[in-house]
Amino acid sequence: MQRRQLIQIAAATCAGIAAPRVFAAGEKLVPLKFTLDFRISGQVAPFLLALAKGYYREQGLDVTIDVGNGSVASITRVASGAYDMGFGDISALIEFGAEPANAGLVRAVYQYYNRAPFVIIGRKDRGLTSDWKSVAGKRIGAAAVESTRRAWPMAAKHLGMKTDAFEWITTDFSQRDNVIVRGDVDGATFFHDSAVSLFQRIPADQLAVLSYAATGLKLYGNAVLASSKFMAANPAAVSGFVKATNRALLETMADPAAAMAHVVAREPMLSAKTEVERWRITAGYVVAPDTREHGLGGVNRAFVEQQIAEVSDSFGLKARAGFDAIYDLRFLPPVAERTVKG
Repeated sequence: MQRRQLIQIAAATCAGIAAPRVFAAGEKLVPLKFTLDFRISGQVAPFLLALAKGYYREQGLDVTIDVGNGSVASITRVASGAYDMGFGDISALIEFGAEPANAGLVRAVYQYYNRAPFVIIGRKDRGLTSDWKSVAGKRIGAAAVESTRRAWPMAAKHLGMKTDAFEWITTDFSQRDNVIVRGDVDGATFFHDSAVSLFQRIPADQLAVLSYAATGLKLYGNAVLASSKFMAANPAAVSGFVKATNRALLETMADPAAAMAHVVAREPMLSAKTEVERWRITAGYVVAPDTREHGLGGVNRAFVEQQIAEVSDSFGLKARAGFDAIYDLRFLPPVAERTVKG
């Protein structure tokens, strides 16, 4: 996302649900536990910015933010009540909700990644190019269970390729850069914005980035999630959290460098410069062409229904969740506050 891209926030109109309001001095804050899906990085800068600048507190919330162990863990944390809200992948939520005992326990209230940042990155000197057919016969590294690997059958279907077109080489998340650099594999799966460390070791012009989004696969990625129980008991808290996060997301887009200062304050070992580079990739997935139609945080219902069908078919789910079992978007601020212009 280029800084010259102008982001404007219009005046708010009346919301259809309990409207968040500025917290008055002396009122008791509502505690809210929020779990990320993974560790702290520039990808989640808006949450840290909102916390550091008091945007959650202005909405009457005492928010704590903890790191996570993947989307599945994030979803189960929220479903169990250990956390009130969280950050997790929509495909994982569709799979989780297909179990009758889990149906409707957790819903997405704000769509963060308008496209899942799933990519395979490979070495050009190993024959990988911008053409997806170049992965045929290659060795591709991936963790045993991770979303990019699991989504491959859906991408392959759109490409008209066989799911076994290449060989999976199982490796740990932490070793993906190393196995590519050493040449143990020809490429590996990544969240695109998680590959910044690889780009620092191998020049970008020596790498091919193959995006699942370019296959025609319209997968929504990580979203802000909430437990249905917490939504029912504290609708104003959910609305306030979403409003503050949306405000911080817009600020992060407008000035990534300032936002990354809050990331580094939480994790001093990180490089602000590196996290700005990471965010510029993240922003390209947060804002997709259809975001301009429904605003940040919203979704295209037809795309969601297509994703539900594709995930259900690819994973062999016994039950197929409906849209309303996955999303509850009543808490979104007015679209004028979520509009990206320029």
